[in-house]
Amino acid sequence: MGAFVAHVPMRWTDQDSYRHLNHARAVTLLEEARIDLFFERATEDGIGSFVSGLLVVGLDVAYKRQVAYRAHALRVAMIVDQVRAASFRIAYALHDGPGEDAPVAITAHTLMAPFDLAAQRPRRLTAGERDWLAKWAAP
Repeated sequence: MGAFVAHVPMRWTDQDSYRHLNHARAVTLLEEARIDLFFERATEDGIGSFVSGLLVVGLDVAYKRQVAYRAHALRVAMIVDQVRAASFRIAYALHDGPGEDAPVAITAHTLMAPFDLAAQRPRRLTAGERDWLAKWAAP
């Protein structure tokens, strides 16, 4: 299937004193895009287990260009580029604008681990979760 695309709104409070997207708020926008995929879309597709426990265990962000504040959505394309027994990695490209031709402003990766909240420990991915994650792998 390829990349999942989310459009996240840029809010007035997301800018820094230079009227650019604040670096920490950029991570929040990536989180909002991730929620669209792993809570909303996964649940729609019959995979509700991520809502019950999913942790960020690693984060890597590269800021490629400044994103000036303007009231429009930013396009976030995500793929799953690694899947292991008890973790997976998401690759992000945050574009400075909603269109496919908008330049990439931020690239990032998050290493994710499914988590059993009742037992308070990481858990292995199920076969259904692995199959669903494969839909979002790079073509």
